[in-house]
Parts: sequence; C-alpha cells; structure tokens
Amino acid sequence: MNDSPWGAAGASPPASSPTGYAFRPGPAPRPSAGPAHEVRDTAQTRPMPIASDAGGGDQEEHGDRFGPRPEGRQHGGAPLPPGDPGPGAAPASPVPASPPGRAKRGGRDLGAAIAVGVGLGAVILASLFWVKDVFVAVIVAAVVVGLWELTTRLRERRGVRAPLVPLAAGGAVMVVAGYLRGAEAAWTVMALTCLGVLLWRMAQSPHDYLRDVTAGVFAAFYVPFLATFVALMLAADDGSLRVLTFLLLTVVSDTGAYAVGYRFGRRKLAPRISPGKTREGLVGAVGFAMAAGALCTHFLIDGGVWWQGLVLGLAVAASATLGDLGESMIKRDLGIKDMGRLLPGHGGIMDRLDSLLPTAPVVWLLLVLFVGAS
Repeated sequence: MNDSPWGAAGASPPASSPTGYAFRPGPAPRPSAGPAHEVRDTAQTRPMPIASDAGGGDQEEHGDRFGPRPEGRQHGGAPLPPGDPGPGAAPASPVPASPPGRAKRGGRDLGAAIAVGVGLGAVILASLFWVKDVFVAVIVAAVVVGLWELTTRLRERRGVRAPLVPLAAGGAVMVVAGYLRGAEAAWTVMALTCLGVLLWRMAQSPHDYLRDVTAGVFAAFYVPFLATFVALMLAADDGSLRVLTFLLLTVVSDTGAYAVGYRFGRRKLAPRISPGKTREGLVGAVGFAMAAGALCTHFLIDGGVWWQGLVLGLAVAASATLGDLGESMIKRDLGIKDMGRLLPGHGGIMDRLDSLLPTAPVVWLLLVLFVGAS
C-alpha cells in the first residue's frame, strides 16, 4: 500500500524534495487485475471492537486506532473533506448517555451496600454481646448459606455435584463442637464430614465420583472448618472482645486497602486475578490494620500489649488480602462476578466471608500465643 500523496495514477510529483534532490515521475502503476486493493482498503477501514484491558486502558487511544480514519488522506492519496471518514468506514454511532440513577461504583449500588453492611453489623454486634449462643447460631447460618452458594455455583458452572446435605449438617455440628468442646472436637467432626461426603456421593453414578468428593472435601475445609476458629475464639472468657478484634481488624484492613488504593493506587497487585487491587492499596491495608491492632490489643484484649497488635495487624492484612484473592481465583475459574445475590450491593454471603474465613485461624493462633487460650 502506497500512502504517499502522489501515489495515484496521473498525479504529478513535485520537481524536487526539501533535501534538494530531484525526482522524476515514474510510470503510472498498472491497474489492479482483481479486487485485492479494494478488499485491503475495506479491511483496514472496517470498525473493530474495542476491548478494554484489565488495567482500564485509554479508551480514546483505542477509539482512534480502531475507529474511523481521522480527517486527512485516504489510501488513494486524495485529501478527504472534513468530517468524511473515508470509503468503507462505518458511520459513527452516537454514544448513549448513561441514564440517571443511584450512585454506583464498580457496578454496585452503594446505597444498598451501605444499608446492608450497617444491618449486618448491627445483628453481629447485638448477638455477640447479648448471648454468645445466639452468635454461634449466626455463624452456623452463615456457614450453611455459604456452602449452599458454593455448591450451587460449582454445579451450575462446572457440573460438579458436591453433596450439600452432609456438608451442611457436618458444618453446623463442626461449629458447635468447636465452641463447646474445643479444637480436637472440631477436627473430629471435620474428618466425619469428609467421610459423610464420600458415602453420600456413593448413592449416585460413579461417573466423576473423584471430582465431586474432592470438591466436597474442599468445601468442608474452606467454609465450616475455617469458620470454626471464630467459635474457638468466642469460647474464651473474653471471647466476645476477641471476636470483635478479629472483625474490626479485617474490616479496617479492607477499608484501608480501598481508601489508599482509590486515592493513590497506580501499580497493580495481581492484575490477572483481581485487576482492581494495587500495591499501594496493600500498603494501606497493612498500615491501617497495624494501627488498629495496636489499639485493640491495648484496650480490648486482656494481657495484650501494643507491639503484639502490630504483629496481629500485619498478619490480618496479609491473610485478608490472600483470602480475597483466593475467592477471586475461584470466581474467575467459574466465570462469575459474585457467588450469590442474597445481599444487595454485596453479592452473596461468600463474597463477604472471603477475607474473614482465612483470617480467623490466624487471629485465633496469634491470640493463643500472645495471651493464652482462655
């Protein structure tokens, strides 16, 4: 393809170039024997889809590259009149204006998200400081609903039939056993739950048996077993304050990551897993969590000192971030955005437990090491 202005047949080239060298007109190019030239021009001016990258690429740059050719010269060499996109180009379609609506960010309704978050917080705090047994019931309910969401998405997206009945029954007993009898009882119920998954699945076709029971064992560990560590924290004499510390540090870590990442985030943390997370946001999560940890261990935990809170906050920021990335990996593998729709503005229960579940054993272990189990 010749893009020079004098490339068309019959055009007269200038007598000399700006460098002083004279150019002689060459023979006119032979006419094309087929429609190759027209096909090539059509292919180069055809509109192409604009695909935004994971990091939120420059839309204007993509539009200039793949949209109509700007005012200037066409492939034949003759200047285009202003506003003419050139031959073969599709007419530009106006971009519809976004309809007015409630404030949203990331496709979520912020008003509903705030209302649901405040409501959940009120229920959790009221049950936590009213009667511990009620809070155990809250943990059990969250575990059962989370298992239902996880197994439903696995069946819908991958055809994996992880048996929900033994998982839900075993998960509920696991949480209660951990609260009443300690970690040894929770381990025992975990083993029995896995055995129940294997036996329950035997009543169906042997096809994909190994795949289904593997998913069931994973679900038993991921949801009820990790949630049991919250019940283990609650069983201590100051259990309500320990659980409150665990919840506060996780929420503060997520809030710090969002606030700092939204204001200063530039470098992606894990673009293939969660494009919205940045390294600056991780620094914010660590800083906020460590500061909150020092305050919580000094004012809430019996026998705790400030430097232990710094270690606790650092560990919480790391585990909460890894937990969030871990569930993002699961959702990307399944090709979904949220695990459920139970909580408006938040998604499902599992979308709220992603940071809490892996953080629970970390906080329980560090508090046991720092101030003891009771």
